[in-house]
Amino acid sequence: MNLFSAAERALKRIYAPAKAIPPLPDSEMASRYPAMRWQILESTFLGYATFYLVRNNLAPAAVSLSTALHYDNTMLGTLTSVTAISYGLGKFLMGSISDRSNPRFFMATGLILSAICNFLFGMSSNFETHLFLWSFNGFFQGMGWAPCGRSLGHWFAVKERGTIFGLWNIAHNVGGASIGWLSAYLAKNMGWENAFIIPGIIALVGAVYLLIRLRDTPQSLGLPPIEKYVRLHPDKLLDFASKKTPEEVAAEKDEDHEVLHHPAVDDPERELGTRELFVEYILKNPALWVFAFCNFFVYIIRYSLIDFGPKFLHDAKGASIVSGGGSTVIYEVAGIFSTIIIGWLSDRLGGRRGMVSLLCLIPIFVSLVAIIMIPEGHLNWDLFFFGVIGFFIYPPVMLLGLAGLDFTSKKAVGAAAGFIGLFGYMGRTVQGTGLGWMADNYGWVPALSAVGVCIVMAILLLSLTWNLRPRN
Repeated sequence: MNLFSAAERALKRIYAPAKAIPPLPDSEMASRYPAMRWQILESTFLGYATFYLVRNNLAPAAVSLSTALHYDNTMLGTLTSVTAISYGLGKFLMGSISDRSNPRFFMATGLILSAICNFLFGMSSNFETHLFLWSFNGFFQGMGWAPCGRSLGHWFAVKERGTIFGLWNIAHNVGGASIGWLSAYLAKNMGWENAFIIPGIIALVGAVYLLIRLRDTPQSLGLPPIEKYVRLHPDKLLDFASKKTPEEVAAEKDEDHEVLHHPAVDDPERELGTRELFVEYILKNPALWVFAFCNFFVYIIRYSLIDFGPKFLHDAKGASIVSGGGSTVIYEVAGIFSTIIIGWLSDRLGGRRGMVSLLCLIPIFVSLVAIIMIPEGHLNWDLFFFGVIGFFIYPPVMLLGLAGLDFTSKKAVGAAAGFIGLFGYMGRTVQGTGLGWMADNYGWVPALSAVGVCIVMAILLLSLTWNLRPRN
């Protein structure tokens, strides 16, 4: 018992948030603050992209894996489904822990644990073992987003978060596109095992990088909170909107969306207790519930073509393993610029993340219908519409996660994002097994038609968030 208590105390010391140090002189603060903001953005960006290398490597290797080990679509879907719910739980539970942890050590630990799961996965050929390992990998992946959200929430102000998160969100696409090509290449030329072992090696390198570059709050470096910094240096705020007139400001205060703001915090720098964090800032926050239910359907849409896109093109459209895997690359690359543009647009529209997300779903629905109707032999058109969906799906994914930060305290970012993400990965769980089962028993057209129904449901739910906007 004493040994357990000692280990617990040691872990708390390692992962405890970095303590504030005496403030730096104003002259040094003015030059150091901008440099550190970009260092935080850079390190969380590259660190999160590396998480994708040991997370999205299953789908591009699925054809080789199923051929070598005789896994059918239902078995592959079960792998993604169980992993999705474990990731959702991990994102929620680990997110709440990350709110009270130093992201530098917390995030690096997540990469190391995911790398170990990938090594063991590549060394096994048993389905039950693979299911166990990939479930744990999903849980440890929950240590990725939350420390990034905590870091960006402490270093960037509310009015610039749409722009910054739009830029940071490209990490999804960089990581996803890189592993889409790398995993397919490794599976074809070096065996499916290396599609997991080699990304695991890269993840270990990424963990070392995070320990070197990532830091905790501004106060831990002798710098003021971001709110004070932008008051002292308003020219440094990444807010290019024109100044509002007094009448526009007064009109905004009268809008009914303000009933859904997060609870007030007397001291925005105070670390929250467990009960206060979950009850006051999560469970009693109606805005988070609305965005969470929206996220359930958005994640079904997002992952249907990531998890089954290469397999669908191979089975239904006659694509090769490599060209089918190319759909993942196109899907991911297409979302790179959209998150920047649409994130910036959501800032200009006063933070109306739900309204912008809804508008993105309309071209997604049209593109899905096109993919279903395009006959075999027109792979270029299929890939084009994969690109259209990739372009428009990542902004809602990013904005719904950002809404968790907008509508709660920056000290509850991980828990809020984990709560919204849990619903998202419940959706992915339904999608994984459900879509694979439908494809096996009814064919790909009914399976993708079910995804179309989910798009309609997401549009209806997001219509409830049309006027929701955070307070600055």
